Amino acid sequence: MKPPIALQLYSVREYAEEDFESTVRRVARMGYVGVEPAGFPGTTPEAAGKLFESLGLAVPSAHMPMPIGDGQEAVLASMATIGCTRLVSGQGPDAFNSLEQIERTCDLFNAANAVARDHGLTFGIHNHWWEYTPVDGVYPYRVMLEQLDPDIFFQVDTYWVQTAGVDVAGVLREFGARAPLLHIKDGPANKAEPMTAVGEGVMDVPALLQAAGEVPEWLIVELDRTAGDMMLAVEKSYDYLVGEGLAQGTKAPESA
Repeated sequence: MKPPIALQLYSVREYAEEDFESTVRRVARMGYVGVEPAGFPGTTPEAAGKLFESLGLAVPSAHMPMPIGDGQEAVLASMATIGCTRLVSGQGPDAFNSLEQIERTCDLFNAANAVARDHGLTFGIHNHWWEYTPVDGVYPYRVMLEQLDPDIFFQVDTYWVQTAGVDVAGVLREFGARAPLLHIKDGPANKAEPMTAVGEGVMDVPALLQAAGEVPEWLIVELDRTAGDMMLAVEKSYDYLVGEGLAQGTKAPESA
């Protein structure tokens, strides 16, 4: 059975800021099974949670700040409100600019994981390219694999791994069961250029999914920016992944 398809709502943030509800309804009509919030532009966690439930949209995970420090209670409350148990965070490039800093970052992630675990949540890390850029000859993600608590999962952003020049299929085999959620995007694998709909860039999505095997529980489309209409790119991405039999949606692709 192929994994269900979700959309990272950061992709359509400009639409959501104008009208969150109509944007999410449009995503649901495309056939997406779930959504992954990254904040709640133009709305509240309470309203978003009710909307997701009314549309039958799953919330497989949510991008949130780490549940530590002054914002801890707000993060935990938001997760409970939207009925989501997988909390995904990350850190910027400065958190990985030396081996000593990477170790401190791992300690921070482990602290966040302890809080998440104590509140019935599973904690995961989303990557960009800097976790796959060597520091003193060592890849930061490999330090993370060694030093992070074993129950921390990885939401592998496949596009940023390739953009860093690392073999995505090899990384997915290396992570194995620790990578249950994959971010799927496409484009030229160049940081300076906009992304494309999935299936229109350089990513060999079938090959990387074959390498991942039966591990992925969700494929989550995320396009940070595109040169054209983002909604069209999001729909084309759905049509490609579902039409090629790589993911499950709630309807047949428009192009089928």
